[in-house]
Amino acid sequence: MRKELTIYLYLLLFALPFAVTAQEKPAVIPLWPKGAPGFENRRNEPEQAKDYWVKNIHNPSLTVFLPPAGKANGAAVVICPGGGHRLLVYTAEGIEPAKYLNTLGVTVFVLKYRLGRDTLSPYKIDVHAKQDGYRAMRLVRSKAAEYGLDTNRIGMMGFSAGGEVVDMVAYGEGKGNPGMPDPIDRLNARPNFVIQIYPGPLFIPDVLPADAPPAFLLAANDDACCSVSVVKLLDRYRAAKVPVEVHIYARGDHGFNMGNRSGLQSINTWPQRMADWLIDNNFLNPSKRERPKILH
Repeated sequence: MRKELTIYLYLLLFALPFAVTAQEKPAVIPLWPKGAPGFENRRNEPEQAKDYWVKNIHNPSLTVFLPPAGKANGAAVVICPGGGHRLLVYTAEGIEPAKYLNTLGVTVFVLKYRLGRDTLSPYKIDVHAKQDGYRAMRLVRSKAAEYGLDTNRIGMMGFSAGGEVVDMVAYGEGKGNPGMPDPIDRLNARPNFVIQIYPGPLFIPDVLPADAPPAFLLAANDDACCSVSVVKLLDRYRAAKVPVEVHIYARGDHGFNMGNRSGLQSINTWPQRMADWLIDNNFLNPSKRERPKILH
């Protein structure tokens, strides 16, 4: 009995460090240490979360998901979950894509942005969600050394309404202002690449800038909301002569997330198309990636 107890205690002590590591929560980084500008007094209000969603966001933040040890390749992605600006589909369009990208060696930052259509929300989509998107990209660039990131391989990914946040950041004036008092706000906010999964219809520009980031676009043709967005973006990309890859599936409707709950084989396996695109364009391979000059 004593021998068995000794063995049990030994195994317990051996396994304890691994159990603690597995249970560690991802780091959460507020976009602003003192709270969002103009709303600092609301930063301590608790978020509301249930099942798959999070809302009542007054202290926007990034949650960090790291690749397995030794697998990080320097690429990073800021993910903007959807939810109609009423809530964030945080599990299926935040955590799940983050963990998938982690398997590819990508360091992921899931953005909790302020919601312009949440109950009694004081925020505007085109002001505050946009502000959060810009700040998220700049904050990630400011932490490149801390997380071992290549500042020329930091992308942005959006689902549905989160795709509208991506549009505002990716195609706007994001080069930073050298005169800003906060050094983070002086950094370039434009992503080096964009991944849009059934992006919403708002904020698609009539003309894309010539230096727009290359894009991967995907939706289902029977998505009445957002397949049109992909077609519009494709037209803009072709007019701007900027590289773009597009996948429009016959069926799938809206909100299929990472596809693992779908009975359609094409939808179930769509993340592999994204992985192929990232590989083919050398976003996962620092030795092969052509490095354009970027203002920091």
